[in-house]
Amino acid sequence: MDRLDNTVRPYAWGSTTAIPDLLGTEPTGEPQAEMWMGAHPGAPSRTGRGSLSEVVDTDPEKELGAASVARFGPRLPFLLKLLAAGAPLSLQVHPDLAQARAGYEDEERRGVPLDAPHRNYKDANHKPELICALTEFDGLCGFRAPAEAADLFDGLGIASLKPYVDLLRAQPEDAALREVLTAILTADPEEMSRTVGEAAAACDRLGGAYAPYADIAHHYPADPGVLAAMLLNHVRLQPGEALYLGAGIPHAYLNGLGVEIMANSDNVLRCGLTPKHVDVPELLRIVRFEAGDPGILRPEASPDGEEVYDTPTDEFRLSRYVLPEDTGVHDLTLSTPQILLCTAGTVRAGGHELAPGHSVFVPAHEKAEVSGTGTLFRATLRV
Repeated sequence: MDRLDNTVRPYAWGSTTAIPDLLGTEPTGEPQAEMWMGAHPGAPSRTGRGSLSEVVDTDPEKELGAASVARFGPRLPFLLKLLAAGAPLSLQVHPDLAQARAGYEDEERRGVPLDAPHRNYKDANHKPELICALTEFDGLCGFRAPAEAADLFDGLGIASLKPYVDLLRAQPEDAALREVLTAILTADPEEMSRTVGEAAAACDRLGGAYAPYADIAHHYPADPGVLAAMLLNHVRLQPGEALYLGAGIPHAYLNGLGVEIMANSDNVLRCGLTPKHVDVPELLRIVRFEAGDPGILRPEASPDGEEVYDTPTDEFRLSRYVLPEDTGVHDLTLSTPQILLCTAGTVRAGGHELAPGHSVFVPAHEKAEVSGTGTLFRATLRV
């Protein structure tokens, strides 16, 4: 197995302290948003044999196993991250596989450069993802019931929001959510700026259920995404709890530290809380206008101590081992590739001693014995 040397991405929304605290390093004063573990071309992990993408490219079947190559091609199908949000991320949604393929082929055919700011589809893959909280973690996930959203808007006491309240109360669920989100994202920018300013002041004054939106508005003043966010469920995860985000589900992470795993894709359509391009027609085509419970996941324990976060996605499977003192050696050998990440204590994996934030790549069929005292996340796939 290979010890991984991983890149930390300095996105502006990142926490300045959460990842350094986990790693036991001094903060630099700059945001440290995501630590990537995998073979994504944007920031592949480094090993003693070269970058992980080079290692996989050299012999895909040896590193990934024949079943993975047959199912997903000669590439590692998942990307594992430590994600540390110090400010809200953009409100966003991901396409399903058919939408991603069609969108990518269309933009390729029209000659839209991959690095163009208005490009929507960077690859032909979908991007289901799972976030597991390491600290208390706040996010937005999926639409509220329209009646609940109407009550939230109505409680602000702002006249310019009355049309949204009426739509949410009068229309069927799909139409209500679609029409209000469309109205928010296509409103006159000056009028919307004034409305968001009034809503932000009211949220700050009222507190309670409005407090998360006051904080969002602090980071993104005048952004229509502040109102779009109020259409969504607010979720607070406790350590060990997780959220699964499938295609078409609008979401945003607000603050906290977590382990994130996703299909190896970079396809994001943004709804707000960002200075980046928002393609409203394409966004409205991708979003699923369905209200529902966000569905907090808790791990399911198996007899060997593995705690699995079950999802319907084949490209990844995330689980956790909480290793008490003196429990001996655990054999984690699989026929699929694995990344093992320590988040607490000290865990020995093969010949490597892993402190918090340290990780290894285990090729398919490679012997994987672990021991020690601590918490170990296992990222692999279902085939």
